[in-house]
Amino acid sequence: MAHQDYVSRAQNKKKSPYKGKVAPKPTFTLKFKLSLFLVMLLIGGFIYGLWSIKDNKPQVSPVKIVKKAPQAVEEKALPAPPKEIWAYVDNLKSKEVEVGKYEVKDKGPYKMQCASFRTMKQAEVLKANIAFTGLSAQISESKGTNGIYYKVFLGPYERKREAEKDKHKLKSNNVNGCQIWLWR
Repeated sequence: MAHQDYVSRAQNKKKSPYKGKVAPKPTFTLKFKLSLFLVMLLIGGFIYGLWSIKDNKPQVSPVKIVKKAPQAVEEKALPAPPKEIWAYVDNLKSKEVEVGKYEVKDKGPYKMQCASFRTMKQAEVLKANIAFTGLSAQISESKGTNGIYYKVFLGPYERKREAEKDKHKLKSNNVNGCQIWLWR
């Protein structure tokens, strides 16, 4: 079936079935009229209630103040504190704390290794990602039984806490899997 071209087709002389018809007027049912009347009545009653109480002030009952004749003020002494039945308080007074002497030993410098790759190109890509975080990494070559590996590491760090700080910085920038070891 061929498509018809409605734009170039000649206008029909017939009247359109849609022209000349008027939409029917809405008819209100008795139920609708009653509910509308009830709503208007309730709103009017509410407004009248608010208007009728607007000038009402709360009633205040008078307060009578009664003054008593001055009497002699008796001062009472505080009662004596109760006697302790526990020896804990006395032991605290005579207790001495022993302070130990501790020495902090540095285990040595630390390094943080982030990965080990077979190709130098992969190691350089990780080194560049680490450089984007603001840290500088190094690549070392190690020969193993299975071939040559390229290790990407950071360091040396004097304290492990400094290495942990950089590890968290790398983790927040999606460089995961870094391990902290003693420098050997």
